[in-house]
Amino acid sequence: MVNIRRMVVYIATSADGYIARLDGDVGWLDRARLKDNYGYGEFFENIDTILCGRKTYDKGVDMGMKSGAFDHQVKYYVFSRQRRGSLIPGFEWASEPIRAVAQRLRGQPGKDIWMMGSGGIIASFLDKGEVDELRIHLMPILIGEGIPLIQPRHRSVRLKLLPSKAYPYGVVYLNYHVKDRS
Repeated sequence: MVNIRRMVVYIATSADGYIARLDGDVGWLDRARLKDNYGYGEFFENIDTILCGRKTYDKGVDMGMKSGAFDHQVKYYVFSRQRRGSLIPGFEWASEPIRAVAQRLRGQPGKDIWMMGSGGIIASFLDKGEVDELRIHLMPILIGEGIPLIQPRHRSVRLKLLPSKAYPYGVVYLNYHVKDRS
């Protein structure tokens, strides 16, 4: 049986579609922790690779992420048009174009691949047809302006709703399969 690794966007947004404030602040995501942490633990068990943009990586470092503060069983790749400095141990620069990286990773045995963000990297992978699912936790807050879930471009991406869930405190988990692009 051939293992098909899926490229999965797993992210939270405000009800008006932003993943962070313009300055990158995500303090508005603060919610009561549920026993299953809104499904995060189960999701994390099914991935072994994380992809992010440089700004998301930088924000993690600013928030105290350091070598040893992450799962060493997971491969971490950072995408950037402008590489500045070195990355903390355990992370590596994605050295190929998006489609090549996606196809190489999909061709390797393993678990699913987490497209962590940001809106620019998610948009770039969507534009190349390299996103399989969007798993979005819609938070019950309007923040008015910020960094959009997906960087605006002229695109039309059809989605199929998969099983979703409403949580206490107004959080709604939406799970979509990416059907096609046009």
